[in-house]
Amino acid sequence: MPIEKKYKSKHWEWIDVTTPNEEDLKLLHQNYQINYLLLEDTIDPNHLPKYEEVGDVKFFLTRESTDMERTSLNSMSDISTKLGIFLLPNFIITTHRTKSKSVQEISAELDQEDINKITRDEMALRLALKIMKSFDDESNNLLDLLDVIENEIFLKNTNSSVQIRRLYKLKRRSGLNTRILNMSGEWISKFKTLDLEEVQVMDLLDKQKDVIADFDHLNAQTTNLISMFLALSDQKANQVMKLLAIYSVYFLPITFIAGVYGMNFDNMPELHHKNGYFFTLGLMLTIVVVTFIYMKRKRW
Repeated sequence: MPIEKKYKSKHWEWIDVTTPNEEDLKLLHQNYQINYLLLEDTIDPNHLPKYEEVGDVKFFLTRESTDMERTSLNSMSDISTKLGIFLLPNFIITTHRTKSKSVQEISAELDQEDINKITRDEMALRLALKIMKSFDDESNNLLDLLDVIENEIFLKNTNSSVQIRRLYKLKRRSGLNTRILNMSGEWISKFKTLDLEEVQVMDLLDKQKDVIADFDHLNAQTTNLISMFLALSDQKANQVMKLLAIYSVYFLPITFIAGVYGMNFDNMPELHHKNGYFFTLGLMLTIVVVTFIYMKRKRW
């Protein structure tokens, strides 16, 4: 069943809705008098985080990080999924299109606690903290991946084109996560309007700031590593060009001499000299030795 009554306390009840369709939305609209436009926002995969209040209904449209791997990283739905939280006087209703890690973790915790000691607003705060934790886990995973790539580039000297693609994907994920967290500030700040202690709300706000700082650090580190990777690639290309240039310096005069004596004109007296061949080889060897000594002194 997509609509599930998960927990019920003396003062409130938690209803969870997974992958709702239009019939489910109509049922929620009829039974709980939730504005249908708010319900439609929960099934839009690309909807941005927000907060709205209509009558007695407080609606938090959040996004939590997901472990799903997507080939494309073009929108926020490629790295996150929505979790809608409706707060009614005696109900808390959560909606999500896919399985929610935050909902599963909260459910496991509530099985070990006395639910009657938890208020509706405290329950909503717990969900919000779990959502922030999902981004915290994501930032730690991306930082670990960045360390692996960095070690491969500088210690194992594997600067193939695969690495630049991995760095690009990492930067895209980090940028999209940062955008989500910055846009989540609206609904996070609205927790101040709930019946919660100030220190509880500050804990949520501090968690958001910490995760944003982690992704900002990740963005900066990834950008620096991309620049260093390209610099190393340019350096290797320069070393190859330098080696080719050195060979050219050695062989250019020798090739010129060989070309001159390869013309075979009748009026070239050196062609008929009995030691002309050996003189020419000696001249070539002398040019090579002089060139080597000159480059050695110039430390090229």
